[in-house]
Amino acid sequence: MDGLLQTLIPLLAGDTLSGISEQLGVDKNKTQQAITLALPLLIGALNRNASTSDGAQALTGALQRDHNGSILEDLLGNLSKKKTVDNGSAILGHIFGDKRSGFEQNISRTSGLDLETTVQLLSMLAPVVLGVLGQIKHKQSMDPQGVTSLLQIERQTAESAVPGLAKFLDMDGDGDITEEVISLGANLLSSFLSKK
Repeated sequence: MDGLLQTLIPLLAGDTLSGISEQLGVDKNKTQQAITLALPLLIGALNRNASTSDGAQALTGALQRDHNGSILEDLLGNLSKKKTVDNGSAILGHIFGDKRSGFEQNISRTSGLDLETTVQLLSMLAPVVLGVLGQIKHKQSMDPQGVTSLLQIERQTAESAVPGLAKFLDMDGDGDITEEVISLGANLLSSFLSKK
């Protein structure tokens, strides 16, 4: 079975990417740029949260309870619902904590989307990431340790696919993205897909 990033990247391309861009009323290329920057950071933050026993238990419980992959059955339809976006906003607050605003501002600055649109887009992405993670967890009957291991592997995969991404994923830093790492943004999607 494909991993988390391998599932998410094609899932959020093509018609889905066009549909999300239309909902947001923004350029498709900017939307794609923001998505490809945000996905590894979301996974990196989930990996950090699941690195403790309590964090892994909490995440696994949330996946079991609220994120079984049903969002993927009508992805664009679900992403157009206020409830989905509200849930996504709550997820972002939980996984990023006080680093959330820095994360949102950096994605906004790097992608060229305004901050309000970026916040909305990221709130759409968070439930999709958890939906895919929950689907993988269910299909592979993963316990909390299994979920943690998967997230560690995903982070390592992203880092090996795109040199320099480790710095980009350093959620223990000040949340700043260096110019060197920003330059990776435009090439992140093609790099990952060509090396996976």
